[in-house]
Amino acid sequence: MILRRREFVELLGCAATTPIFRRSARAQQPPGKVVRIGLLHVSRNENHAAFIDGLRDAGYVDGQNAQIETRLYGAMLDRIAELANELVATQCNVIVATAPYAIRATKSATSTIPIVAVDLESDPVASGWAASLARPGGNLTGFFLDMPELGGKQIALLKEATPTLSRLAILWDSTIGAVQFDATQAAARAAGVQVHSAPIQRSADIDDAIGRAASAAVHGMVVLSSPLILTERVRIAEGALKARLPTISLFTLFPRSGGLMAYGPNLPGMFKRMGILVDRLLKGAAVGEMPIERPTRFDLVVNHKTATMLGLTIPATLLVRADEVIE
Repeated sequence: MILRRREFVELLGCAATTPIFRRSARAQQPPGKVVRIGLLHVSRNENHAAFIDGLRDAGYVDGQNAQIETRLYGAMLDRIAELANELVATQCNVIVATAPYAIRATKSATSTIPIVAVDLESDPVASGWAASLARPGGNLTGFFLDMPELGGKQIALLKEATPTLSRLAILWDSTIGAVQFDATQAAARAAGVQVHSAPIQRSADIDDAIGRAASAAVHGMVVLSSPLILTERVRIAEGALKARLPTISLFTLFPRSGGLMAYGPNLPGMFKRMGILVDRLLKGAAVGEMPIERPTRFDLVVNHKTATMLGLTIPATLLVRADEVIE
């Protein structure tokens, strides 16, 4: 049973402006024309469904007034460049790319087609994809996460649930997660917590990484983000529970899979909002002038059943702040 403590918060949308910009970075179409929307995504998961719902709410229905070209890369990272080039070859009016590898591939494939990106692992300015958050200046906009502040909050919440926490494992995807790991490690050190690094690169690494963390006598584990980690969240949650490791993730779906806690953006809500950004571009907004957005508020989800199985007593002060408590 899920007890909802308060309504999910909505992402703060930045208003997009449309000054003069080179025409190649606009996606405006004549009235009545079927638009072609590309999607380079990991799998047909909850976020994919939310994006389709967002397009529908904005008035775009696949097979009617829109053609949605979907390319799913899954674990085939070596094919991402090929899939990105396929979307460009179909002459998409807008391409949605999720996660750093998809964004890199799409940026390499086109400098003219507008790209709407969702990335929890990268800094778009440091990566060279945007001149600034307020005015990206190129052919990319979208949603990017400010990880340093989030990492500190997650560690504080885990310490609140596990007061004896002094040694912490960080499970992270070393193919794309260096920025996240560095920020979370710095936050842990600032909180006086020792860190055990538990990097993974593929599904086969997960059990061993959790086992090594348990052998290092850590008191809890922060689970960072990547498409691999989201896809394998059940395996990670089950492994952590077997090792008796309290966990926190930024994926709010993680506690539903058996993890202890999550504190992070409502990703389905973010993906649904992408439909609005795509609609703005299709109506003529200049992508280089559309501010890159960050989620400004976050959801806290606690799995009370998992806490009981771990022998933890979650403080009432933490439970009353939760957006969801899973019993």
